[in-house]
Amino acid sequence: MKKHILIVDDEEHLADALAHNLQFEGFSTTVAYDGEEGLRLARTIQFDLVILDIMMPDIKGYEVCKKIKENPDTANTKIIVLSAYLDEDKFKKMKEYGADACFSKPFPLPQLKEEVARLLEVR
Repeated sequence: MKKHILIVDDEEHLADALAHNLQFEGFSTTVAYDGEEGLRLARTIQFDLVILDIMMPDIKGYEVCKKIKENPDTANTKIIVLSAYLDEDKFKKMKEYGADACFSKPFPLPQLKEEVARLLEVR
């Protein structure tokens, strides 16, 4: 069975390109272009992993991450955070909220794919 990944990013071109690349690697993907939609999807569909932008116009990625990890139904979902403004403080904050990995934008796609495979225990 394919692993299902939710991509939440308000940069539509980036989210779509990432979804395409992950589909090419054999994953099933769903895209949300804002935090509200991402959170709604995370609560209604079982995802194996969420790739989450921090800076979005509605709900920030911090809140989305925190709510996913606090919900017993989604607490085990792996989360990778992406941010154009990822400094040491934001990295620590995201780890406290339960993020499993963090990448700065622009990120190296091969390394992100490796981290996805590692977190999902896929070779």
